[in-house]
Amino acid sequence: MNTVNISPNGSWTVILKLSSYSPSDGQLIASRELASTDTITTALQTAKNSQTQWQALSISERGKICQKAVHWFMENQTLLAEEISTLMGRPIQYAKGEIAGLKERADYMITIAEDALQETQINAADKNTKRIIRRIPLGTAFIIAPWNYPYLTAVNSIIPALMAGNSVILKHASQTLLCAESFAQAFSAAGLPEGVFQYLHLSHPQTLELIRHDDIHYVSFTGSVSAGKIIESNLAGYFKPLALELGGKDAAYVRQDANLKASIESLVDGAFFNSGQSCCGIERIYVERSIYQEFVTGFISETKKLKLGHALDPTTSLGPMINAKAVKAAEQQVIDALSKGATAQLSEDDFPMDNALKAQGCYFHPQVLTEVNHQMDLMVEESFAPIIGIMPVDNDNQALTYINQSQYGLTASIWTQDEHAFSSLSDQVQAGTVFMNRCDYLDPALPWSGVKNSGRGCSLSHLAYLQLTQSKSIHIRILSC
Repeated sequence: MNTVNISPNGSWTVILKLSSYSPSDGQLIASRELASTDTITTALQTAKNSQTQWQALSISERGKICQKAVHWFMENQTLLAEEISTLMGRPIQYAKGEIAGLKERADYMITIAEDALQETQINAADKNTKRIIRRIPLGTAFIIAPWNYPYLTAVNSIIPALMAGNSVILKHASQTLLCAESFAQAFSAAGLPEGVFQYLHLSHPQTLELIRHDDIHYVSFTGSVSAGKIIESNLAGYFKPLALELGGKDAAYVRQDANLKASIESLVDGAFFNSGQSCCGIERIYVERSIYQEFVTGFISETKKLKLGHALDPTTSLGPMINAKAVKAAEQQVIDALSKGATAQLSEDDFPMDNALKAQGCYFHPQVLTEVNHQMDLMVEESFAPIIGIMPVDNDNQALTYINQSQYGLTASIWTQDEHAFSSLSDQVQAGTVFMNRCDYLDPALPWSGVKNSGRGCSLSHLAYLQLTQSKSIHIRILSC
């Protein structure tokens, strides 16, 4: 937003600022000036200079420093949890879980770095020849992080990039700009050499200009499909690695042999956690017809246990959405579905809350819709909201058809006691991750990737290190005297 600064002599200048307001109550949390051209230039040069020295450190030395940064996060877990709740509306009772998740992912990526980055020696028939493949860092990694999981999504790229020997520049979402500063505090406390990790508060035009800069060697973006397309089109012809984690319309299929109670509890959590604002949250459910009504009844009952309210209220289990625009988009999907024959199973009366808070415009009560079909936006377009459509299916083949009728392919889950049936179905599901009897979870040992419009590249697992490094072939021939 634009802010006018008036000096004592009466002159004025317009300074561009980023401001973050609490979605819970509309209060201004923080405001920061955008990085100047000189600041950006200095950051790029500093990152370039410091990367060479960082690369020279052993992987174990890098790991010790990164582990100290993780320790800083754990020491400040309570404070950071309150920050998350205030910045983006996560209920305080769940906010500490994000810092615990950061530790889980960072610890794993630090632990496997030595093996993932070790050089490979290729046997040669000629004893006077040595063949070696080495993984070398790319240079400076530019990471663009979203607001919905401000630490978890960022750490997926930051720790592997650093462990691989790259320097990092982080651009965080304006809503969670303080999280970028927290990362800087953590690495400073850990003794990371100056310049190896930096952050910049940038506008969209500045971001697009920076990704094209010659001193940026890798770009990672997490966000919407539309923004991902803009990032990709702006990098056309620049020949630099780009990782994209984009939207999802993640499906769940509940077979007739599923553990119904456990499935319902997990899927309610998967659909409504973080107010449905999760890339891999459950957005559509298909249930085998023989158990459909029982499932719907149980799902509605479980959903009614949620308490809508201010994120800092310890009894709140469903906080606000990120802003009023997001609420309007969710309302429109519900209106579209109802106009095409859907039935809404919940009302505002099921989720009473303070009228003053409701007037802020960021609160949206969860909604379960039945009598849905694929002519409704609710079942095909990303919702990113606490709304879910539940649809009966006749068999596995019909469920599979519906699951794959999507432009997205981030995750899918199948709820069954038949592992053989799951194995057969999982091979046919078009998604980067397929779960059996769980959802909405990232295992750091497995690559996090999407197909179709859900993204390209991957984060986490040993495979993440492949895209953060360049292979270098070393061919040695020993000549006899």
